[in-house]
Amino acid sequence: MSRMSLVESLEVLHRLRRRDQVVLSTMAAAREWMNLGTHPLDFIYAPSAMGEAPALGLGMALAQPDKQIIVLNGDGCLLMNLGSLVTITAEAPANFVLVVCDNSVYEVTGLQWTAAAERVRQAGLAVDFCRIGHGCGFEAVFEFESLEDWRQQAPEVLAARGPTFVVLKVEPVPGGVVPRSPAPPVERARTFSETFQQRDRC
Repeated sequence: MSRMSLVESLEVLHRLRRRDQVVLSTMAAAREWMNLGTHPLDFIYAPSAMGEAPALGLGMALAQPDKQIIVLNGDGCLLMNLGSLVTITAEAPANFVLVVCDNSVYEVTGLQWTAAAERVRQAGLAVDFCRIGHGCGFEAVFEFESLEDWRQQAPEVLAARGPTFVVLKVEPVPGGVVPRSPAPPVERARTFSETFQQRDRC
């Protein structure tokens, strides 16, 4: 079965928008999320410290337990900081959703295979990120390779009590580049912080 388009998989989430959800995106997901049109509660983590988006999202979830925090992460980013999964489940915020866009490559640096990819592993089996999620303590764990399945089940996934771990099997984007900051980072952080701390948004 072929994998989903990254853009189409993100469009599913984009159409489910929302009242008080925060979307924190990084790397390739951030690039494509910006193209779909952003919301005041979106934080485009660019430039980013690769691998740190889940930890940043955890802090947001703990600071604002009434807002759902959705982190759009890459599989390469996840491999940079697997330890964050244990910290997330130790704190167990019910409002936290980690979406791993798994394309098996480091897309923005030249499409190098990750060490988790089937292609480079001696046993010929890709690392199972869902098993890692379960092993780290996530109870709500989902994986999707079919766009139609993801489209149908996404509302249920977002309604699950978190912390939630979602793997989307996606194709790399041809010619995908490093996302550019949509505005000066300090200015964006200040504006987002002010919006993030507001309550009872409509």
